Amino acid sequence: MTEQQLFDPHARDDEATAGAPTRLVVEADGGSRGNPGHAGYGALVRDPDTGRILVEKAAYIGKASNNVAEYSGLVSGLELAREINPGASVHVKMDSKLVVEQMSGRWQIKHADMRVLAAKARKVLDPRRVTYEWIPRERNKDADRLSNEAMDAGMAGVEWKPRAAARPAAEPEAAASEELPRPAGRLHHLEVWTQDLASAEKSLGWLLERLGFPRGEAWKDGVRYGSDEFYVVLESGPDVVPGGSDRRRPGVNHLAFRAGSRADVDLLARRAASHGWSLMFADRHPFAGGPDHYAAYLENAEGFEVELVAD
Repeated sequence: MTEQQLFDPHARDDEATAGAPTRLVVEADGGSRGNPGHAGYGALVRDPDTGRILVEKAAYIGKASNNVAEYSGLVSGLELAREINPGASVHVKMDSKLVVEQMSGRWQIKHADMRVLAAKARKVLDPRRVTYEWIPRERNKDADRLSNEAMDAGMAGVEWKPRAAARPAAEPEAAASEELPRPAGRLHHLEVWTQDLASAEKSLGWLLERLGFPRGEAWKDGVRYGSDEFYVVLESGPDVVPGGSDRRRPGVNHLAFRAGSRADVDLLARRAASHGWSLMFADRHPFAGGPDHYAAYLENAEGFEVELVAD
């Protein structure tokens, strides 16, 4: 499928609704840089019982208003829900008060373009099975991330690409079969200490999410990104001694991540500049690691270094 990512790519067409959730949550967002300006949307469908994202999609729509982009995200989210189970009841969550109130029938829709999109949304699913809820922007981070990724990709002239699909859960028969022994010595997790957790989340946390490490458990002085297979912890607290990170001292110098194609590395490096990262070795970028090594070396305000390596 283009411009979207199903997280269970092994499901057959004739199994599309067999055992599918009867309740679904759609989260959608849209944005415009200029209003009107470069616009894009993001939408996803979540299982309300597990919180698992079942499918997500993002797309650049050219020059449009912020409201048109948000309505486009809604339409896309409802279409994704219909693909999963056309008979499910759907609860839509958006941080656009305008769209939520208009689609709930409490506010009039005066703009012609939005009337067209609202009518299209009502035709996707039976409106009697769709409910709407306004949520604050901080609770709509996944859809906001997707819409910004779409705008970034469109403005850079490249196609939006979804995150790597998660491996589907093992079938019962496979789970019951004897597993091969796992090799010892694999990394379990990394723990990064920081003096300013909020700042580290805005820079390193933002980057980890873009690299496929979803934000997970959080506590007073820390937050976890990743999965049970491997995760990264950002942690602060009274045990952290004053002073920034110094990669030149004995210890770990930096973290390096595979970041996709060369175009993916370039796009992520450009976006990172707006999230507390600066480009290192600019005079030798993107071959600071050698003529056959395409990578971006980034440093945040605390002096922590990350390397984004192209495949």
